[in-house]
Amino acid sequence: MKRKDKKAEERLKRQQLKEERRRRKQTTLAREAPERTEKQFILIVCEGKNTEPSYFDCFRLSTAIIKSVGLGYNTLSLVKEAVKLAKEDNYDQVWCVFDRDDFPVSDFDNAIFLAKDKGFGVAYSNQAFEYWLILHFEDHQGGAMHRDQYADKLNHYLKDFGLRYDKESKEITEGIFDVLQSKLPEKDKTRQAVAIERAQGIYNNYDHRSPAEEESSTTVFRLIREIDKYT
Repeated sequence: MKRKDKKAEERLKRQQLKEERRRRKQTTLAREAPERTEKQFILIVCEGKNTEPSYFDCFRLSTAIIKSVGLGYNTLSLVKEAVKLAKEDNYDQVWCVFDRDDFPVSDFDNAIFLAKDKGFGVAYSNQAFEYWLILHFEDHQGGAMHRDQYADKLNHYLKDFGLRYDKESKEITEGIFDVLQSKLPEKDKTRQAVAIERAQGIYNNYDHRSPAEEESSTTVFRLIREIDKYT
């Protein structure tokens, strides 16, 4: 009987040791496992097929995922398409990015009102998206500037960095993006931060009853401020 009891005790000890090792392993794994956090899923629906998507795709975010879509649609048609796309996935935010260009005043203004009514963010530019890029280099005061001037103005500043904005491809390369993000030593701020301040200041000069009449202006700075929360 004593031998059987001793064997039983040994089996019990071995089982206890196995159980202890298993618990320790589980505790270690639990401690080493990284924290899982839900990332924001942001849909950005763009009028342009190249410029805007290539720009937003350059952002590298730690706590958000951006899906940028360049449709080639404009104003009201773009917002209506955004409504459809928003239903395809569980997006936390939806933003519409479009330009005034030379579309009718009512189309541009109504597109902004419709997007806001749908709960979408709006990053519009009057006249075009490149105006937002120019504000990274130039303290423009919001007066009229025709969009045909945008590419030449950008290239005037980019040539100092050995870069060029192609008017045909309209792509924001990583090199151009890096310059837009670079620091201005004399201001101890990034070019992007300065552009946000300039765009906000220009925006504040208008009453927004008809954004189509507010040339030059852009609300892209609002979207960038949102994106900055997740860098």
